[in-house]
Amino acid sequence: MGWSLRLGTHLSVRIASSHEDGRYTTLKKDWGGVKSPMMFGFFMIQAAAAFIFALPAYFAMKHTPAEWGILHMLAILWAIMALGGETLADAQLKCFAKVPENKGQVCKKGLWRYSRHPNYFFEWLFWFSFPILTWGTPGFIPTLVIPFIMLFLVTRMTGIPPTEAQAVLKRGDRYRDYQKETSAFFPWFPRKLPENTDAPTPQQ
Repeated sequence: MGWSLRLGTHLSVRIASSHEDGRYTTLKKDWGGVKSPMMFGFFMIQAAAAFIFALPAYFAMKHTPAEWGILHMLAILWAIMALGGETLADAQLKCFAKVPENKGQVCKKGLWRYSRHPNYFFEWLFWFSFPILTWGTPGFIPTLVIPFIMLFLVTRMTGIPPTEAQAVLKRGDRYRDYQKETSAFFPWFPRKLPENTDAPTPQQ
């Protein structure tokens, strides 16, 4: 419920305060005359993925013991930690975007210094609360496998690739440098870029 409220509120505010998502605008432009059937197929794939990603909650409700225990506490603490990280990442990006001087710049503040997509990372962590709940039950393996399917989709197909393609279009070399410096998904310390040796040296 907390995850649904957080995501629903975030999307509602973003949609109400801005134009169409730039990723969708780019897709429709690329697809040209077949954009309508292609967009329909695109969203149907997302609907199918949403069904698959709802399965951990189903298995958790079906197989988790009704009696309150240590697994319940661990799963709740894990979910709170993940939701807190995701909410913090969204808030940091929102605060950065509100500053007029930051228009066209790349957010490298807070969690965004260590991951180019900390919101995706913490959302992915959230789904591991379900394997914790189903530990030792028939639902454990399905709830453990699904987050890794999500990891593949987010990092290779539907999440990071189109988001970063749009970011490069909007921010150019600034974002390319950010890609070289900062881990795409798993938070890690930023890399130091080599100095530009092509720059002219001052005359003696």
